[in-house]
This record gives sequence, structure tokens and C-alpha cells, in this order.
Amino acid sequence: MLPSASSESTPLSEPVLSASPDAPREAEAGGLLSQLSAKATDGDRSVNPELVAAARAAAARGAVLLRNDDDALPLAPGARVALFGRTQKDWIAVGYGSGGDVNAPYATNLLDSLRETGAVEVDEELAGIYEAWCAQNPAEPGEVWCAQNPAEPGEMWGQWPFSYPEMPIDDDAVRAAASRAETAVVVLGRAAGEDRENLLEPGSYYLTDTERTLLEQVTAAFARTVVVLDTGSVIDLAWVEELPVSALLVAWLGGMEGARAITDVLTGAVEPGGRLPDTIARRYEDGPSAAHFGDPVANDYVEDVFVGYRYFETFAPEAVLFPFGTGLTYTTFDIAADEVTGEIRADEGATVGPDGSARRADLGAVTVRARVTNTGRRPGSEVVQVYAAKPDGALSQPARELVGFARTGLLAPGETEDVAIDVPIASLASYDDAGGTGRRSAWVLEPGQYRLFVGADVRRAEEAGALTAPELVVVERLEEAAAPREPFERLALRRGDDGKAEPVHEPVPLATVDLRERILSRLPEAVGGAAGAAGAREVTLADVAANAASLEDFVARLSPEQLASLAYGDVTMDSPLGARGNAGALGGVTESLRALGVPPAITTDGPSGIRISAFASLLPCGTALAAGFDPAAVEELAALHGGEMLAKGSDILLSPGMNIHRDPLCGRNFEYFSEDPLLTGRSAAAVVRGVQSRGVSACPKHFACNNQETARTVADSRVSERALREIYLRGFEICVREASPHTMMTSYNKINGVWGHYHYDLVTTILRGQWGYEGAIVTDWWMQMAPDPDFPALRDSAYRVRAGVDVLMPGSIEHGGTVREDSVVESYRSDGGITLGEMQRTALHVLRLLLDVGLVEGQSRAR
Repeated sequence: MLPSASSESTPLSEPVLSASPDAPREAEAGGLLSQLSAKATDGDRSVNPELVAAARAAAARGAVLLRNDDDALPLAPGARVALFGRTQKDWIAVGYGSGGDVNAPYATNLLDSLRETGAVEVDEELAGIYEAWCAQNPAEPGEVWCAQNPAEPGEMWGQWPFSYPEMPIDDDAVRAAASRAETAVVVLGRAAGEDRENLLEPGSYYLTDTERTLLEQVTAAFARTVVVLDTGSVIDLAWVEELPVSALLVAWLGGMEGARAITDVLTGAVEPGGRLPDTIARRYEDGPSAAHFGDPVANDYVEDVFVGYRYFETFAPEAVLFPFGTGLTYTTFDIAADEVTGEIRADEGATVGPDGSARRADLGAVTVRARVTNTGRRPGSEVVQVYAAKPDGALSQPARELVGFARTGLLAPGETEDVAIDVPIASLASYDDAGGTGRRSAWVLEPGQYRLFVGADVRRAEEAGALTAPELVVVERLEEAAAPREPFERLALRRGDDGKAEPVHEPVPLATVDLRERILSRLPEAVGGAAGAAGAREVTLADVAANAASLEDFVARLSPEQLASLAYGDVTMDSPLGARGNAGALGGVTESLRALGVPPAITTDGPSGIRISAFASLLPCGTALAAGFDPAAVEELAALHGGEMLAKGSDILLSPGMNIHRDPLCGRNFEYFSEDPLLTGRSAAAVVRGVQSRGVSACPKHFACNNQETARTVADSRVSERALREIYLRGFEICVREASPHTMMTSYNKINGVWGHYHYDLVTTILRGQWGYEGAIVTDWWMQMAPDPDFPALRDSAYRVRAGVDVLMPGSIEHGGTVREDSVVESYRSDGGITLGEMQRTALHVLRLLLDVGLVEGQSRAR
């Protein structure tokens, strides 16, 4: 989402906001709604203590301990500890932009949190030096700049700092601290944000000279040095192999309770529960996307399905510093696979209908059982991970793919827990986009052995059993959709004489579908005859909510203008129809719609908390949540967050962010979950289920392939249909099938030449047709206007509605504008334009959303 710019609304063909239920109010100076201007106004800093506790627990559960030589952690009770690095005081709680700009009621930092516990003895002399220096050299996330430049609101947007300048310290001061304390804790911080990429520069991906010098000084003076990395995304850690660092703890951006959570981990009050949701390579250049990331025009996803650990474990295991899924605890575990039960059998039920709908074959599941024993001296929990290795065949396959995982309960020393993980056999299938198996555009199981590995990470998982497919099994027959039209080569695999995987490249299969013909053959029928016909039944939406009329009856009475209004948001962010500082409204945005009982629904960011002009809880970032490998805990946290939505006036939370960590430099990786689609999908589904359990809506985003911030509104993500379905859409599919989100958001970027908000194949063919999604679909805030290349009478929002994207948010024609473009109505009134059935389809989706979240008069909402 872009920064907000709003002012009073301009009347359109149908008046918008002409009769708001709230009194008109003045816009913020310059209209900017961002971290720098969406200031809290109500003064209420109260927070649900259950939500606070859940957030603190989640931040600790996501913290990943990557090294712990000689049991440097946890810190012994009463230990004398010297803290180095300004981030001990200037703790980074979350990233910038719509994924983090929350008015938190308070912030914590590591220095004060350690003092607060009293569990260790902080070297106050050194702490005083840092506190004085930080006061004289304040961390500057943008507030000072904006205060000094009031005539240029918004200029700080996308200019977030990567880190704050570190305090130089001389050797004598370090040695003096070493004489007073046994253990050093060095705290390094990295920030990130929307609309800005991380860079291969010191202070961003790499250490600064001052940071490197600090580490060299401290490790030379102290026998034990603990490094805490406060970051939202992976940075270079090659220095860990070069310096005698005793312990390394990755503290993902943990929200307002993040520093307290890390204090709990350091002092041993809780275990470090995280496992890496991303591979950490020795060098950035070793990554499969490194040469094809950040281009402002187009990026060829040449790595194809070999994303993250799928690439490294297959072609370059030696390039890995820390494998996917790894993470230490303060105890040790033995994971012993007990048995693998299940079989692959043919099912001829996989069909595809004339409308593109698909039926997946019912193949059941394979159950993997393991016995987990705490073999150490402290209580702890373990994450059991199941990986599959597919047989060589016509389709190139990664060495391993995550197909299941489960976290045990807290086990006492010597205690054992039996874990059973069900892996749907259909999830072992691969998508054939080239026809190499003889079944193009289908999910298939090729003949051969499907070996299953069980263990604590991708590298240490050991073979536990195998399933055999005696012949090709077609799991799901589909239609080609969203395939690339520009040629490029993708990574593939061949076996050398020694059986070793060797990288080769092959041409990517190109699109063959006549999209115009597909669309024309599937235009929706109108309901109830002519729009707003005199004979249409006089019903209100309240009648529908009371089961006194059907939704189709209600839609049939709406005029073309009313139908079109349902396809637009309220023109401006910070809509007067809702809580101050909201992201925008949709639904009942006009007087005539509200007169028929259509209420407005209020949207707010986002992934780390409710972004409004009031205090709201700041929660752990998406990467922290995924690192916990604990969807049940994420769902509990999200349910409490849904309760806060009700209290703050948010009906639709623009969350979770769930794009894949294709490259470590993406500026919004902190909002997203992982490089792995299964972990992403299950984490996102947990968020959606939790939020929606309180009678409000979640809105997963950005559909799809929003994997970089550079030129994000115009850059083209060129990706094979196979990689699109197996990697970049799979998380969304899991989320849709397991959690049924009421709302979804498209992405800014193009996908194979078509912007996400115009992408019929992504939205209508795949999301709705093949996955059965029934919710509402909104754009990201403001969209690129364009003509429809297949239908000359359509452009802009008419093009969008034909694609199946329901609502333009926030509703204005351009960023900062207050005028709605009326291409939907204009196109309807022209030859060859949008049809009544298409406008009614959008209306049905939007109105069903309002009913689903209990906003209609007479409905009650979950609490």
C-alpha cells in the first residue's frame, strides 16, 4: 500500500460521502497517513493483557538460536553482563510502511527489559555511556525530517533507514567492561520497509565498518560474546565463521513486546523456539535469484521451482551457512521415526468442467509417526519436520520439499511425545506445464518412489519410509492459466554419470490460450432481468440478512450506478465513514446504497497491528510468526487481534502479507512469512482463521508475485506456470482452502505481462474457478490505469471488473486524488462494454462480504 493522501470528496455520478454518519473532519496536514502523521489522538493506551502475553510469547517462540558454543546461553542467574551496540536502547520493533506504522501504546528495549527482570546484573557504567550517546545521537526514523520539512509531506515514504549509525567505542572502554562482566551481549539492528529494497551495502545487508570493529573488539576482550540480531530479514552472516562469537540469536522484529521476549530468551525464562523460515547462504551471490532481482522493468524467475532451500539442497549444499528449518534450543532432542503408513493409488475422479472448475482426485494421506524425546537437562519443545524427495522423471525435482511439520508440547527432561503428521498424498504432486508427462496442465505423481524424511531441519532429516507410484497418477486436471508470453530459460536438473544433480536450462513453456475467447465463453448471466427494473422486488439488505429475501433479489433491484458504486471504495483513505486514520471504506459508500441498508466496511492495515489514528497493539512481524512453526499459537494470537479490531472499528484487516521470500533483499520480507509455500500457507491460514473467528475479515495479500519493492507498480514478474502454481500461488491456495478468507488483495506488479488487478486468469480462472474462492477481491491502494488489450470498449476499472477484481481501493482515480473514474458505468453504456451480469457479480461478492462480517442491520458479530 502507498502512503495516504486524502482531502474532501468530490461528488461523482452518484454522490460519494455526501451524508457520512460521522461529522466531517479536517484532514491531516498534507493528507499523509503514514508512521509520521497518523498520530494517536484518543489517548487510550490500554491493551488486552491476553494479547500482550500472546504477542510476547510469539516473539520468543520465533527467535532463532543459531549458535550456542559452551552453553553461552541462557545467561546464568545474576550473571554480570555488558551490553554493546546502540540497538540495546534503540530497539527496532517492526519495519516501516503499511506493514508496521502502528501507533503502539508503548515500546520496549533490551537494556531496560534486562533491568526490569533483575535476572542478570547489567554493567551500568557501560550502559550509561550508550544511553548518553544515544540521547545525543538520536535514531532518526523520519519524524525529525518531516517536522523540519512540513511543506513536503510524504517525502520520507520509501526512504526508511536501513540501520542507525553505531557508536564507536575505544579498546580501553571494552577492556574495562570485560573486567567488570563475564559475558558480552552485542546488539545489532536492521530496519526495512515498504517501497524500499534492502541493499548490498554496509548498514543494510552487510555490517558497517564500525559494527565489524565492535565485534572484533568485544570478541577479543571477552571469553563469551553473545550477538543478538534485531532484524526483519536475512542479512550477511559470513562474519560468524570469522569471529569467535559464542552465541548468535536472531530476534525477528517482535513488536512492542519484542525486547521483553528476547530478554525472556536470553535469561532462560523461555526457550528460543524459532526455526529458520529461510536459508542463510554464505554469500548473497550464491542465491538462485541474485542475478534476476531488482530490475525495474522485468525479472525472469529463472530459478523456477528451485527457490531457497529447494535450490541449495539440490545444487549447492556447500553454499549454505545455516539450513532451512534449523534452530537450537536450550536442551537436546532425539527424533525417531516410528512408521510411515499410506499408499499411492489411482483415482480417476480428477476432472475439469467446461467452466474451468476442477475436481481433485481423492488420494487420502500418508501418516508419518515419530517419537520425540527430550534428552537434555532443561524443558523445551521440538519442531518435527517432514520432507519429501520425489522420483526423477520428466519433471525436474528439488532434492527435498517440506510437506509437513508439527511442534511438540513443552517436554520435561526425559519426557517423550508421539507425533503423527498427516501429509495429503495430493500435496506430493507436481504441476506439468510442458506436457513432459503426457498430461499437460495437470498435477501429477510420476512413477517411482516418494521418499519421506523426518528430522529437525532440512539437512538433518533422515529417511523414514517411502511410497511407490507404480504408474502416472493424475491428481488434478486443470486448464493452462497465467502462463508466460515472453520467452526465457528456466533452471532444470539432469543427473551426471555419478548421479549428482547438475543444473541445466530449458525454454519455459509459453501461453497458448485465447484469453478473449475464454472470457467471452464464461461471462456471468444477469440476475432478475434489467438492472433496477420496475418489477424488481423492493427489498433491503436487512431483509436478506433476516432470510426474508435472497441476495439475488436485492442485487436485481440495484441500478447500474449503484452496482458501479459497489465496485469502488470511498475515494479516500481516512474515510469519514469509519474510525479516524482508517485505510478506506467499501460497500455502502453512497447515500443511496446506505438507504437500502448497505453498510460501509472499514479497512485498516495490517500485518503487525491496526494502523489507525489511535493506539493499537504492535505485534510480531510475519517472519517471526512463521519462525515459530506453530500455527495453533498464531491462530490464538490472531483471534485476540480480531477482538482488538472490533474495539478499534476495523472490519477488514489488510493482513496477512504472504508473498514468498524469493530474495533476501526484498524490503517487505519482514511482513511475509518464508521462502517455503507450505509454511507460508499454514501460517497465513492460521492468521485468517483467528481474525475471522471474531466476526471480522482478514485480507491476505498481495496476489501474486510481489517479490520486490523496486518499481513494484510496473515491474513484470515473469514466471513459469509450474513455478507460479507450486511456489508463488501455493501458499494462497492453502490459505483459501483451509481458512476461506472473506477478502483478498491483488498486487501492484505485473505477472507475465498483466497487472494483478487485471489478471483474469489469476483471479477468475484460478482463484475462483479452480480453487472455489467466493469472497471479495480488492486492489492494492490505487492501481495502474490501462486499456483492456482484448476488449477495446473496456479500460481501467471496467477492465478490472471483467477480470473479476471487485473493488478499486481506496476508490480514487489516482494517488492523492478525490475523484472516482467512472469507467464501469461508461463501459456498461457503450457497445461491447461491461455487462450487467459482470457488475452484478461484483455486487454479489461485496454484499456477501458485508453479510459475512455481520455489518448489516439486525446482525450480531462474534466477540
